[in-house]
Amino acid sequence: MTSRKNFPLRIDPKLYEALERWAADELRSVNAHIEYLLREATRRAGRLPGQKTPEKQREDA
Repeated sequence: MTSRKNFPLRIDPKLYEALERWAADELRSVNAHIEYLLREATRRAGRLPGQKTPEKQREDA
């Protein structure tokens, strides 16, 4: 199993409730869903290690 970084997250209770419902709809835990959303946003922004930046992707297209 890969190690994971633990850190406290302060979040508005209403936002947490919305994430909780969304995570349940996707059959994920809230933690897993937050990680999924962050990974997707990071991927779209071209910020994942080894990934081309969005500008580079447009130049190559």
